[in-house]
Amino acid sequence: MLLTITNTARPATDLGFLLHKHPARVQEFRQSSGTATVFYPEAGEERCTAALLLEIDPVALARARGKGSPDFSLSQYVNDRPYAASSLLAVALGEVFRTARAGRCTARPELPGTALPLELTLPALPCRGGPDLAHRLFEPLGWEVEARALPLDEGFPEWGESRYVRLVLRGTVRVADALNHLYVLLPVLDDGKHYWIAPDEVDKLIRAGEGWLRGHPERGLITRRYLGRRWSLARTALARLAELGDETEEHLEPALAEDAPPEATAADEAAAAEAEAEGAEAAGEPEVKVRSLSVRRREAVLGKLTELGAASVIDLGCGQGELVGALLSRPAFARVAGMDVSPLALTIAARRLRLDRMPDARRARLTLFQGALTYTDKRLSGYDAAVLMEVIEHVDPPRLAALERVVFGHARPRHVVVTTPNVEYNVRYAFLTGLRHPDHRFEWTRAEFAAWARRVAAEHGYAVAFEPVGDDDPEVGPPTQMGVFIRDQRS
Repeated sequence: MLLTITNTARPATDLGFLLHKHPARVQEFRQSSGTATVFYPEAGEERCTAALLLEIDPVALARARGKGSPDFSLSQYVNDRPYAASSLLAVALGEVFRTARAGRCTARPELPGTALPLELTLPALPCRGGPDLAHRLFEPLGWEVEARALPLDEGFPEWGESRYVRLVLRGTVRVADALNHLYVLLPVLDDGKHYWIAPDEVDKLIRAGEGWLRGHPERGLITRRYLGRRWSLARTALARLAELGDETEEHLEPALAEDAPPEATAADEAAAAEAEAEGAEAAGEPEVKVRSLSVRRREAVLGKLTELGAASVIDLGCGQGELVGALLSRPAFARVAGMDVSPLALTIAARRLRLDRMPDARRARLTLFQGALTYTDKRLSGYDAAVLMEVIEHVDPPRLAALERVVFGHARPRHVVVTTPNVEYNVRYAFLTGLRHPDHRFEWTRAEFAAWARRVAAEHGYAVAFEPVGDDDPEVGPPTQMGVFIRDQRS
């Protein structure tokens, strides 16, 4: 298996200083799986390429499988590991380029902090999720991604595509960051590791993901796959990564369909959950039957909107488009809109919703736009229902009055559905030491939320009712509280 790293910034041979491998030498490093060799196919002022070649000993690998590898395929003398990049290459990369990954260079201390125009190439890489997953994982990190599915057999194109891709990454990135991206994401794409995963893997993930994993839109998927779907380790890692913020809360329980697009139906998610449980049972792990709070919250909102008979819905603070995608999957919602203050969130939403490939009929039902909830905007009007799902707690208390006027006073949809964390439930999160997210301005008790909602309803001509979302703890209530506002027909 092969990885090449090319630098085109003059002098291009500075790559040798950063990798701590001299361009004029061929160096070999013994690995438990075989031999790793570093060499330079080209080394000039304009262009320099370093290659990491890992030659696998398949016989030794198969014999070693019984000494601690969970990868069943390695027990077979014929397998793909000598040819396709995997956790074997990630481990070799981690050891051979250990100092480079740490961002240290004694000879040229200024170099590690410099972003260089790099091109990384992996000729064959197993990718459970196809080229689209490679785009989802690498593009948010600033890479231009070229991922091409490889045919099962070039001589028989009718056989279709294999699960392997040829991956080329281009971008202006620090070498240390590039190496750490690969170290984490190679086994994530493969969705497997050749060694048993111990608790210290959490520390490895946190170190390698420093500076980029916490803000990655797919950090839940990355964490679960990197840690071999060991839920206890994933929970610990996610808690450390995001200090149990909103999105971490969504991953405290395993997701139902981590590789499914946001518009997946409830049946799709149920099938995924069943498959996941079967996989856990086969691996000797306890069966996981719980649904994530984010899914339960989304289902509760969708169920309420259906019950209310809303035909047009606007998701205010739509984030990365999970609810928007779920709404689009139901034809009863003839018009769907998503608004968010963050252009980046809307870009991610468009990509996750596959906007560029969306059928014309579905695309005609969708509107995405950037805006702020504290400013009057005519685009917010004309919908049967508006949703504020985990949004109000991100607004500074002095600005809540502006949000109330914009949503309930000017837009005035027939129905408004609001969800927000119940702070009383926080004691049930073992790792939580503050609010659920560093961006939360407040979190309300049930009584505080009810008082706010009743005041807003009275001032703007609405009635409001309250429903729990998630398990309703007899002592502290549910993790999420939901208020359903219905406008008085006379107002």
